Amino acid sequence: MMSRSLSGLKALVCTSVVLALQGCASAPAPGSGVSVNDPIEGFNRAMFGFNEKVDENVLKPVATSYKNVVPSPARTGITNFHNNFEDAWSAVNSLFQLKFEHAASNTMRVLVNTTMGLGGLLDWGTAMRLQRYNEDFGRTLGYWGVGEGAYVVWPLLGPSTARDSVALPLDLTASPSLVIQSTALSASLTALNVVNNRANLLDTTTLLDDIVLDKYIFVRDGFLQRRRSQLWEGNPPETPRN
Repeated sequence: MMSRSLSGLKALVCTSVVLALQGCASAPAPGSGVSVNDPIEGFNRAMFGFNEKVDENVLKPVATSYKNVVPSPARTGITNFHNNFEDAWSAVNSLFQLKFEHAASNTMRVLVNTTMGLGGLLDWGTAMRLQRYNEDFGRTLGYWGVGEGAYVVWPLLGPSTARDSVALPLDLTASPSLVIQSTALSASLTALNVVNNRANLLDTTTLLDDIVLDKYIFVRDGFLQRRRSQLWEGNPPETPRN
């Protein structure tokens, strides 16, 4: 039990900055009018700065070296492997949300990629035009009417909302640790996935550093806009559920 708890803690630490950076990919420009509930901005800015330092001094240098050494096909295989676990969790959450077509498509992707794709290293599902629907437990809670609550930035874990914070422990279990009993191997795969994801975002974050005046606002607004768009299937209302 203790070893599994330590593995879960390592997974939380390893996924930290990646969660923050994923929000940047679709972020709007500052002043875009995104409705924000940020009552603890002082705390959030401090945690955002801390996470930036962790990324600058640890994760980004490691990811840069990793990208220079590991060939692109191998990095794609690692991405596909972890996406396969995410597809399985998405299928479960699609069922929770009564989205049976989404659940069927994601289930077929997992079956095809696990068998024909060498355990998920190859993405035959996309080649077969099986649509990938991304779902998580935070979106499931939102589907059933739970408001997003206040915006919060967790140390190491990055940007979130009150609703997503409740869902995050369950979402983090959708990883190889579900089927791999070795704590050391599971932690290694989690760390590899984080470094691989960070390597995939190097160009995006370099551009972000060059053009953004207030990075905190840019990431916050982008994260909230992205989560609302996901919940409402790309057509969110002007006033979110709070």
